[in-house]
Amino acid sequence: MIFETHAHYDDEAFDKDREKLLETMHSHGIEKIINVGASLKGVRDTVALTERYPFVYGAVGIHPDEVGSLTEEDMKELRSYCDREKIVAIGEIGLDYYWDKENHETQKKWFVRQMDLAKETGLPIIVHSRDAAKDTLDIMKAERADHLRGVIHCYSYSKEHAREYMNMGYYLGVGGVVTFKNGKRLKEVVEYAPLDYLLLETDAPYLAPEPYRGKRNCSVYLTYVAQTIAQIKGVSYETVVETTRKNAEKLFKI
Repeated sequence: MIFETHAHYDDEAFDKDREKLLETMHSHGIEKIINVGASLKGVRDTVALTERYPFVYGAVGIHPDEVGSLTEEDMKELRSYCDREKIVAIGEIGLDYYWDKENHETQKKWFVRQMDLAKETGLPIIVHSRDAAKDTLDIMKAERADHLRGVIHCYSYSKEHAREYMNMGYYLGVGGVVTFKNGKRLKEVVEYAPLDYLLLETDAPYLAPEPYRGKRNCSVYLTYVAQTIAQIKGVSYETVVETTRKNAEKLFKI
């Protein structure tokens, strides 16, 4: 059974069929799902999903695109959710210089502040980093993020950066991009990294794998991701599914 480590079923893309879709997950081989908050509303909706579905767990955090209006009062709200049994991570947090919606210094400030929340609660972090390779790694080193646990979500950087993160004890999140013809760099990282450092994720509703590229993504499509990883690493599909599931259970303590 597959452990999906990063989805956004609170997203409006699922408003028409969320319940129907989630109720089919087990029959499609999806055992557990971590729904990841990206905004305050997303965090609240994530908490509600964890309460409704036994197999859905949650991460609470504010995406770098959404930190412009964040306050310490909001941080208190995030902290209040962290003691819930099914809240298993702080995320997604980090830096995004691709969309560049928020000032870089503001992004850095709240990235550090949310890492502090992880240190306080003992929860792992789910790190979003896009077009911000150097700053992300520099901040994590400066903040001694090697004392935390976590995953670099939707990993998109070099093998060299992957080695740095793995040396810090971090996992690499692998999703639909690994199936793309132009996903060469991620394929190289997957070939390089030990399977013990990989997690399966979709980022649903985004980044659907081939043959569904460009359409709404969902956890059911992780079979295509696992098959591609198996081909790259020369192991069985079952080995990929089982190893990544154990990795996720270890990281999120589920």
